[in-house]
Amino acid sequence: MLKNEYLLDLLKTVEKRNPGQPEFIQAVTEVFTSLEPVIEKRKDLVDAGVLDRLVEPERQIIFRIPWIDDNGKLQVNRGFRVQFNSAIGPYKGGFRFHPSVNISIMKFLGFEQIFKNSLTTLPMGGAKGGSDFDPKGKSDAEVMRFCQSFMSEMYRHIGADCDVPAGDIGVGAREIGFLFGQYKRLANEFTGTLTGKGLSFGGSLVRTQATGYGLCYFTQEMLKANGKSFDGTTVLVSGSGNVAIYAAEKATQLGAKVVAMSDSSGYIYDKNGIDLDYIKLLKEVERKRLKEYTVKHPDAEYHTEKGGIWTIPCDIALPCATQNELDEAGAKALVKNGCFAVCEGANMPSTPEAIEVLFENGILFAPAKASNAGGVATSGLEMSQNSERLSWSAKQVDDMLHNIMIGIFHACDDAAKEFGMEGNYMAGANIAGFLRVAEAMKAQGYV
Repeated sequence: MLKNEYLLDLLKTVEKRNPGQPEFIQAVTEVFTSLEPVIEKRKDLVDAGVLDRLVEPERQIIFRIPWIDDNGKLQVNRGFRVQFNSAIGPYKGGFRFHPSVNISIMKFLGFEQIFKNSLTTLPMGGAKGGSDFDPKGKSDAEVMRFCQSFMSEMYRHIGADCDVPAGDIGVGAREIGFLFGQYKRLANEFTGTLTGKGLSFGGSLVRTQATGYGLCYFTQEMLKANGKSFDGTTVLVSGSGNVAIYAAEKATQLGAKVVAMSDSSGYIYDKNGIDLDYIKLLKEVERKRLKEYTVKHPDAEYHTEKGGIWTIPCDIALPCATQNELDEAGAKALVKNGCFAVCEGANMPSTPEAIEVLFENGILFAPAKASNAGGVATSGLEMSQNSERLSWSAKQVDDMLHNIMIGIFHACDDAAKEFGMEGNYMAGANIAGFLRVAEAMKAQGYV
């Protein structure tokens, strides 16, 4: 609960300026709560108006996206790019194509990205963008026409030294390819303006696996610091997209048994351990629903109740689907069934009420802005490769990713200890990420 008068007044200002934006307000409130002891010690940051500026995006772009479907009918979607902060480097953050996309979600994601990118120690600012377009069920030709129309507006606002987008929900290799092709055509240049590209045109090895692998590298280091490990544990992974699949893969490699995964329709429980090769076939190749899993694995259970995945007994839970998926009831179920660690793979997947339950019960908690930073870290490495016109081996990239995630954990751990909140890695992540950006903003004057 906030007590600092300056932060309380600023939060009221943010709420007044951003009505009807609950996700953004939630993200700001969480950060402010963590930063209270920093503000008490660092009056110079208050005097410099760092937080007053940090909560206001440097630029918000909203535009229409007209495109023609396969029936020859005009469709219109809305596009967004929120360039939140460039104090430590060019804007960096993904594009999300999903019906739920709105300005509140874009701002919450862009705000989170500031701290996440800062934690990697790479020179990247925070941004986010996307559209309420839904690529599910669309033909390749429809997705291509949409991406070309989207980029016809977006290209003028991005660039290798200005703003470097990547993929997110609904934006995978196919979409990045179409977006990059249109950017190259309009800008008349071949630069590292997008990351997550195909390996044949400037992409990085390990980028596909990076967020999921990074989540497990962070979790592994957190467990090690608390006398635990993945070895012999039972793990739940919500979601079945890119992050979830490769989190499940790395957790399995580290000795865990993943017994459940989910999608927007329901979840599967396989007591024998999830068949990841089949999951990859269903989701990455055939683009089918998880309920098809039981066709090949009839002993597995498929359920449709929302949030039911958290009622399965486990040692470690990795929420990798979407924001606010783990609520208070889900957190209580995890605690009841013996879960000892919750590590976020999606962006802000736990509600404030859920996080409170986890803290009250001594559950190890890894916040998304730290544990989910592997994807953007590897995007930063892709940017470096593009700038040098080089391609690094998978082992080189994976080793650098591993070291970055270990570094992020210890930055969070050290910051939490410094400000009297040992073991609170959420506060540590917010503080460590904030201080690097704050010092840069202070040094650069009132911009």
